[in-house]
Amino acid sequence: MARTDLWNIAEKGYDEVGEYLKTNDVIMIPMGSTEKHGAHCPLGTDSFTTMGVVEAAAPIAKTCYTPLIPVGYSPHHMGEVKQGTGTMTLSGDTYRAVVYDLAMSMIYHGFNKIVFVSHHGSNSKVIDDVLRRIRYETDCFVCWYKTPTERQYSLVGDIFEGPPEETPGWHAGEVETSTAWAYNPASVDMSKAKQDRTHAPRWMGPAFSKHDGSGMVTFMGAENIWVPMEHHEYSDTATIGNPLRATKEKGEKYFAKAGQALANFLEEVKKFDIVVPDEKRKFTNRA
Repeated sequence: MARTDLWNIAEKGYDEVGEYLKTNDVIMIPMGSTEKHGAHCPLGTDSFTTMGVVEAAAPIAKTCYTPLIPVGYSPHHMGEVKQGTGTMTLSGDTYRAVVYDLAMSMIYHGFNKIVFVSHHGSNSKVIDDVLRRIRYETDCFVCWYKTPTERQYSLVGDIFEGPPEETPGWHAGEVETSTAWAYNPASVDMSKAKQDRTHAPRWMGPAFSKHDGSGMVTFMGAENIWVPMEHHEYSDTATIGNPLRATKEKGEKYFAKAGQALANFLEEVKKFDIVVPDEKRKFTNRA
């Protein structure tokens, strides 16, 4: 029996991938992260959230996905030497090379539309040039789909209760604690959960403040200064928000709603009249 109800291509036979391509030339590539979160959340929180959304969307849109890439761009989450945070990170150059090679692999096989999906915000910081390179070299459709989080969680905002000043969408807060809880209940230890907020790095002095986990600091009431800060310099516990508002049920609702939204997007992507010319389906990095 064909494995038609399995959407991860790692679980399909090569012939079944070929059959799939006859009717759908879209592929999702989930990009995760393994990094320090609040002590109550696992290092894989962003990976779990990414996969929860991808796995919910795939059967709705009948669109396949590749295996998760579990390491992202997280240099600011490494912490101090011998602190033992467990964070893993790729350099920007390595990360872009991974993105390029994965996309070119899929294009080589016949995919015309590549949708990278990621929950980790910092994965989005280093990829504009490589996405443009992929498009310019192949004429494919390629995009970076960020699941609802941080400042962009309005899509699922009605699920969560925290007011804006609690920054519900940020690191190990209400949203992420709920999604990790829903995806892997055993991975969340709520006995360690506590509220916390960000602050400007103390070495900057009292003239500066910080609203949330973005790369911006506020000076004279304006949030217009980006500083390459380490996460531990502005977040004492790696929790930004109020995880005490989180529930497993909220996480389940998040996956249902965010998964449907991604599925809706994939249905639109299917309609794009984009075909990569055969002469541009090259995979030359075989060294």
